[in-house]
Amino acid sequence: MLILISNDDGIQAPGIDALRAALEELGDVYVVAPDRPRSASGLGITIHKPLRAENIQFPGSKAKGYAVNGTPSDCVKLGIQALLPCKPDIVVAGINQGPNLGTDVLYSGTVSAALEGVINDVPSIAVSLASWESSDFDYAAEFTRRLVGVVTGHGMPEETLLNVNVPVLKNGSKPSRVAVTRLGKRRYENTFEKRRDPRGKEYYWMGGEVMDIMAEPGTDIASVRNGEISVTPLFFDVTDNNFMNMVREWNLDKIL
Repeated sequence: MLILISNDDGIQAPGIDALRAALEELGDVYVVAPDRPRSASGLGITIHKPLRAENIQFPGSKAKGYAVNGTPSDCVKLGIQALLPCKPDIVVAGINQGPNLGTDVLYSGTVSAALEGVINDVPSIAVSLASWESSDFDYAAEFTRRLVGVVTGHGMPEETLLNVNVPVLKNGSKPSRVAVTRLGKRRYENTFEKRRDPRGKEYYWMGGEVMDIMAEPGTDIASVRNGEISVTPLFFDVTDNNFMNMVREWNLDKIL
């Protein structure tokens, strides 16, 4: 099996290192990831400057690594189309530090790396450790290894990825259930603090608190709160077919 790994926390992040070590048991691993943290970069790509890929060695590992001066989407696109010897069997993005739940997936560089795999017709998984405090990625990495085996055995529909959030439980216990979920809904109550730089020019620093405004049972947010691993299939044809039929009834030709 040929496996492409990427993330948005940077190639030196502990989550990607744990994932690499676990997936090396399954086949040949290439790690193509940003050379620095690129969280919340979404599906952005770099078109106004050259991309550079620096070879990275992992001690005691046969995996090949490249640190790229671009976004997570750049990394997966470059890996599939230029750096790997052939199309990978699967793209795995992560393991992200912190959850990617609900509408966070629209901002997430981790989810966007997996989406870039889907765009290139490669089955893809995004994995996050649903904690900002814990740095123990071992269980999440082992679960991902087993999940990759299931995914490659069953296959994936086109234009679909799996978004996985692994909770961190007290006393080191493991989740007792994997919940197949739908997205919840989160909103950030942002605050913008106005400041001045040393030259007197104004700038704004964004902060804010997350609000879970749709977290009923069956959502990814609720499942992680309950200590369950959340697995959410995401389908990125975002066409609203029902509303499309309504818009047709507007007879928009009359405003030509």
